[in-house]
Amino acid sequence: MTIFSKPTRLSNPLAVAGNFQPNPSLDRLVKFLNSVSGTDKVLMGSLAQRIANLSGPVSDFRIFLRYYGLLPLVQWMIHIEHHPPVTPLLLNIERVQNFTMILYYPLEHVWWLAYHKVINMSDARMNKIGMWSCRFWAAYVILQLWHLASEWSTHKRRKRDMIKKVDDDEEEIRREKRALKAEGERIIRDTVINIGYLPLTIHWSIEKSSFPEVGVGIFGTLAAFYQLVGAWKTANE
Repeated sequence: MTIFSKPTRLSNPLAVAGNFQPNPSLDRLVKFLNSVSGTDKVLMGSLAQRIANLSGPVSDFRIFLRYYGLLPLVQWMIHIEHHPPVTPLLLNIERVQNFTMILYYPLEHVWWLAYHKVINMSDARMNKIGMWSCRFWAAYVILQLWHLASEWSTHKRRKRDMIKKVDDDEEEIRREKRALKAEGERIIRDTVINIGYLPLTIHWSIEKSSFPEVGVGIFGTLAAFYQLVGAWKTANE
């Protein structure tokens, strides 16, 4: 099954994914690979000193799990062009985020291969590649916080509009209230996750950062915990 469609969006490079159609084979492959994504969340938060020696192998395994990350990214790029978010601002933020990740993933993988001597590279170049990958990650996180702020504004407007619905069916109103409650919880949870990521990505983007290692542990654990909460809620839906 072909996924290429008529080239109607080539005038906007950020919308290039709109030239492709959603593909069931890609969807199935991503769903299968995502069965290990929860493992990545579990392996993030290792603060205790007694497992400090595991931090290296754990980090390696997490990066290995992300080697397929471009597949769901491509899937998402296609999806948002055919099913755009509720506002043009959110669509453009997501487009830019996707391109930061297109740059982030290959750089992280090259760094990892160089670090393990799979490819020959000087330490200076390897470290520079690692920092640039984290800079693109930091850009993604900053954009995500902007995205969440815009989502929260839309969420509050929807709540105000719902209060005015006095003539609607009561059951429909209850369903909408539950949906809005879940949406609000998700936005708050994602905001906390990205607040946890922000200092880490900036720290890893700077050559001689003074950010303390205990801070890395605290913010990393914060992000990991709320990601696990989100994964658990999703699994029970």
